[in-house]
Amino acid sequence: MSEEENTVKFAVCVDNDGYPASLELHKIYRVIPDSEADGDFRVVDESGEDYLYSAERFVMVDLPQSVEKFLLQKA
Repeated sequence: MSEEENTVKFAVCVDNDGYPASLELHKIYRVIPDSEADGDFRVVDESGEDYLYSAERFVMVDLPQSVEKFLLQKA
């Protein structure tokens, strides 16, 4: 696994159309590295399972290290 694949990334959901039970608008999701995602994002949704969603549903965000640490503790 490359260093970039090991880097923790986060994104905010900006479009949950068609998936209101699976994705919450404005919620921060951890993006799971997936070399076969082909432009999509793999995230753990509200079901607790990880699924691929169109990258257009999210905006990548840079978070303060303290916030990232808190979010990773909850994972």
